[in-house]
Amino acid sequence: MRRLDIARRATHQPVGEHASSRCWFECRIRCFSAASHLLLLALAAFCPLLPAVLLAETAEADLEYFERSVRPLLHKHCYECHSAESKTLQGGLMLDSREALLRGGDSGPALVAGKPDESLLVTVLHYNNDDIQMPPRGKLSTSEIAAITEWVRRGAPLPDHGASDTAPRAVDIEAGRRFWSFQPLGHYEPPQDDTGWSANRVDRFVLAAMREQGLSPSPEADRRTLIRRLAFDLTGLPPTPEEVREFVADDSPQALERLVQRLLDSPAYGERWGRQWLDLARYTDATASWLNGTGQAHLYRDWVVQALNDDLPYDEFVRRQLATDCLEHTGPGDLPALGFLGLSPTYWKELKLPAEIIKVIVADEWEERVDVVSRTFLGLTVACARCHDHKFDPITTRDYYALAGVFASTRMSEKPLIPASAYEPARLARVEVERLAAQLATLKKQAPKATPPAKLDPAMPLPPLEEDPARALAAQQAVHAERVAGLEAKIAELKKTEHYDAPLAHVVMDESLYVVRAGETMDSGTKLEYRSGARDLPLFIRGNPNRTGEVIPRRYLEVLSAPEAEGFRHGSGRLELAEAITRQSAPLAARVIVNRIWLGHFGRGLVETPSNFGQLGARPSHPQLLDDLAERLIANGWSLKWLHRELVLSSTYRQSSAGRAEGLKTDPDNRWLWRMNRRRLDFESWRDSMLQASGELDRALGGAATKVDDPANVRRTLYSAVHRREMPQMLQIHDFPAPIAHSPMRVATTTPLQGLYVLNSEFVGQRARKLPLRVLAEQPGEQPAEELPAAIDRLYHVLYQRGATAAEQQLARDYLGADASDPQSKAWRQYAQALLGSNEFLFVD
Repeated sequence: MRRLDIARRATHQPVGEHASSRCWFECRIRCFSAASHLLLLALAAFCPLLPAVLLAETAEADLEYFERSVRPLLHKHCYECHSAESKTLQGGLMLDSREALLRGGDSGPALVAGKPDESLLVTVLHYNNDDIQMPPRGKLSTSEIAAITEWVRRGAPLPDHGASDTAPRAVDIEAGRRFWSFQPLGHYEPPQDDTGWSANRVDRFVLAAMREQGLSPSPEADRRTLIRRLAFDLTGLPPTPEEVREFVADDSPQALERLVQRLLDSPAYGERWGRQWLDLARYTDATASWLNGTGQAHLYRDWVVQALNDDLPYDEFVRRQLATDCLEHTGPGDLPALGFLGLSPTYWKELKLPAEIIKVIVADEWEERVDVVSRTFLGLTVACARCHDHKFDPITTRDYYALAGVFASTRMSEKPLIPASAYEPARLARVEVERLAAQLATLKKQAPKATPPAKLDPAMPLPPLEEDPARALAAQQAVHAERVAGLEAKIAELKKTEHYDAPLAHVVMDESLYVVRAGETMDSGTKLEYRSGARDLPLFIRGNPNRTGEVIPRRYLEVLSAPEAEGFRHGSGRLELAEAITRQSAPLAARVIVNRIWLGHFGRGLVETPSNFGQLGARPSHPQLLDDLAERLIANGWSLKWLHRELVLSSTYRQSSAGRAEGLKTDPDNRWLWRMNRRRLDFESWRDSMLQASGELDRALGGAATKVDDPANVRRTLYSAVHRREMPQMLQIHDFPAPIAHSPMRVATTTPLQGLYVLNSEFVGQRARKLPLRVLAEQPGEQPAEELPAAIDRLYHVLYQRGATAAEQQLARDYLGADASDPQSKAWRQYAQALLGSNEFLFVD
């Protein structure tokens, strides 16, 4: 019976922190029981408590869910009889405030927050109660009932803005312009620092805020911690033992700046931060099957990576993703940028259904486009104004339909990365191949087949040879085969056309979509007509495209526009929209992207709701710092690499993550940045680090995606296939965001399934088998057992960027014993797997 005791304490054990948030791994594994393996490795995978920022993001998401999915249903089906504005209040029940819902009416409380099965509101929707069935005009659809049920399960959150949700609220645009995020950027001189702690302007703002709270900065992290932190933050990969050794030994004042510049110059930088952007863009490698697209989604992903590596100015980065086809200074090579819109989610449209139903589906797609553009670039939830004026922000329903008209005038398509004139012969060949392929499919279905022979009449003479059925069938089959071969030959010849296989990018183009009846009656089905030119949408009353109001010209949001601003006049208006975002709204757009980059480095944004800078969003913890960084980002040509450099070279970033009793007492959430936040690796960095540790990581850039669970896939996780409708289980259990919608930030969870993955997955097991082979192969000498201390030390440097302690060396000797010289032994594999599953490997100090 073999026993492994691993007890390792990180260099900075926090004082007074909750034990579950300590970045140290302490476990005992007894190998006589698979169950104990499971339990202890699962416990080892448990990670810190959710920080307050994630709870804030969750609360915001719940309120947004109510506004977008539940409030429209209540307005449509309930408020007429059950609100403060009802002419006659039915059953004594009001549904337009949380207090009224909990109080209930004549039949008692309408809901029990968090318990839909015990809530009368949910029960009556199912028509299971003979006495009460709501709404009385007809049962809601399954999806509508599910939406209300989910809202109750979430605790039935309602915004706290007075007794009645239905009272009309006039949107005051002028007052709205005075809200903090809509203000011009202020120019602030940072407070003076008489301590000498500050390395740049960032630190002076942070230190002043700290002092106001009675806090002081933490000491600078040691160099091993700094290079590990920087490497993961900027490239998503750990540093090599050699890189750590070189940096620790370099006592030059410019050592840190040189390291940062080297990491920013690495192609891995674009891969790391490209994945951050793809979360916002709801990137997918596979579009809906009914689109019959041949476009290659990875071209957009690779464009994003290259743009970031090239430090494309952020304002240009925005313009190209919305309208590069409208820019004179870009060419076909930039068309993949349009994948931001060209890879948008689409919903199945059964054209046998009435046009009135299909109009709703199309309107939902337009809403999704408005949502992702406004939240990604502006941090605003404009889509909440589809059914009514925004309940909190100065955004009107007219604003919503003014923007929706842009996307109603935009069609998803595919284009090659070469000039149209060069591709034209290939395009015509593709059209002909499609036509011939349809003929070929029909012809193959018409292949002659033998029919059962009829019984012969003995009185009838035998037929002549030429009328023999078998020969006739053979002749027909020969003719059919010749025709099939002829079509196949034509198709094969057409496919030899130059540029026939040129890659096609998912793009958008200016064409307007109209949903019309296929005939004169509702039951005649639906036609989707794309017409040249742009269109303005009518206002959909309560968001219903079958009840329309006045036509709303395409334009930008009123609260962000000058009073004399004109509407969009050129094409769909995509370019004008992009220009408005990056010029008229430059202060807001700059604040939003600065906050996203800050979030990526510190684990918490200056604004804790990165995609909501409106009234329901959080207020900035350091407003002057946010404005200062946004102002200087613009002054530095919108360079994101400048911004990264400014943040990671600050003393604020370089602080130790160790806890201190006084800081934990005053500011347990570290809102005032008196220390660095300890952070858990995202799944991509965790998986990539295992591959790098085992010496298998393929660093090739770009190209088509590979299945993440393919045993042969040793590329960076960025290049693993993401499917919008069929997410791989490996990604699902590790908090990878579903690409069905914009994802503002990752929300880390701790589940038993993650522990089971460490224990049982083939991927981790394979890395555990490869890791000892790599480490022992790198040690000199004919007897590996004699080199065990060096091998264990090398192993710790590869995994944790530090050497093994004396206790850890003794532990390895005791556990490996006689198997120390056999890297393929079960003992080595289990030892390596335990180290790969440790918190020290999973967290960054």
